[in-house]
Amino acid sequence: MLDEHRSGRLTAWGNALIAGFTSPDEAAHRITGDDAVHRVAGLPGEAGPVGLTLALGRLRALGATGLRLALPVPGHPLGLSGPPEFNARAMEAEEAVIAPGTGLGLVPEIHAAGPAGDVHVEVTWHCLPVREAVPADVPSLGEAERELAEALREATEALTRLDVAGSGPVAQAALEAYRARAERGREVLAPGYPPRAVRVLELAQRVGALIAIAYAPGDGGGREHGGAVSASEIAARAHTLRPVERTARRAQVAAYNALLEERGR
Repeated sequence: MLDEHRSGRLTAWGNALIAGFTSPDEAAHRITGDDAVHRVAGLPGEAGPVGLTLALGRLRALGATGLRLALPVPGHPLGLSGPPEFNARAMEAEEAVIAPGTGLGLVPEIHAAGPAGDVHVEVTWHCLPVREAVPADVPSLGEAERELAEALREATEALTRLDVAGSGPVAQAALEAYRARAERGREVLAPGYPPRAVRVLELAQRVGALIAIAYAPGDGGGREHGGAVSASEIAARAHTLRPVERTARRAQVAAYNALLEERGR
């Protein structure tokens, strides 16, 4: 939950490019991030995989009005609209990007390559047909902000009752990772995004930090001195956190889709 999805980066910087807030080279650089290379396979009119700059230009030429993020998991097809073939691929990856106006969607496939100690990551985005329809279960930015605030309050109270103190080393590492991301939070979303979207995404990351702490095993899972966590305690935590995870994912989707939604108004 603390890590930024590659599909989120593609959505944010692709939207900024389509809206005219950034250049093709800058968008491609930001989407690639620390990965070695990103390629897009299956684009109409292309015989083989192409680079991000060409792919984003081709999507614009095909009529893309922007990009939408999907973060589905089994039982919750968040952001998907079909057909089943695309949904299955996106569900397996637990992320995808939809390009409204083109009838196309993209699902990342991650490859680790190179010798031990010098491994690099290559990403292939598979371009597949999608159904032009209302995506599943995506809230507005305002709805997402309200839901997240309530979920954070309720989860904090419930986890306190369950004695999830979050004081072990794994918990501290999760908190430090969250703080590092929060310090550069405005870099997560691309130019042109409304401040409210940045706020909602930052709150979703805070919820993610809470979830990471609560799920961490052993002394990171809330036992100050590394006490064992029983099966019933694990089940109680899962029951408490499941709806919070769902709310946080919905909020991330709303935040990343906000620039497209704003342009649509």
